[in-house]
Amino acid sequence: MPLSRRLPKRGFHNPFRKEFLPVNIRDLCRKFKKGDVIDGEALFEAGIIRKRGERFKILAKGEIDFPVTLKVANISQAAKNKITAAGGVVEEVM
Repeated sequence: MPLSRRLPKRGFHNPFRKEFLPVNIRDLCRKFKKGDVIDGEALFEAGIIRKRGERFKILAKGEIDFPVTLKVANISQAAKNKITAAGGVVEEVM
């Protein structure tokens, strides 16, 4: 039997895939107060992300009722709408 039939087939692995840690709005409401500036360093210090420089994305699960300033690279459109509706500012940085 040929070698190609004897070896196991494991599927496709994408080496260029980017993994993001999900951070919900409800997590921000628990750790931050009105008027806070939230970026990657603030999330690390609050214990929401585990490593400095870890990739994360802000998602829209939960409600926010106070204004904050977000300086993030990845945010969902629904989360952006909720934050701006509460009077907050979203700055997308790279």
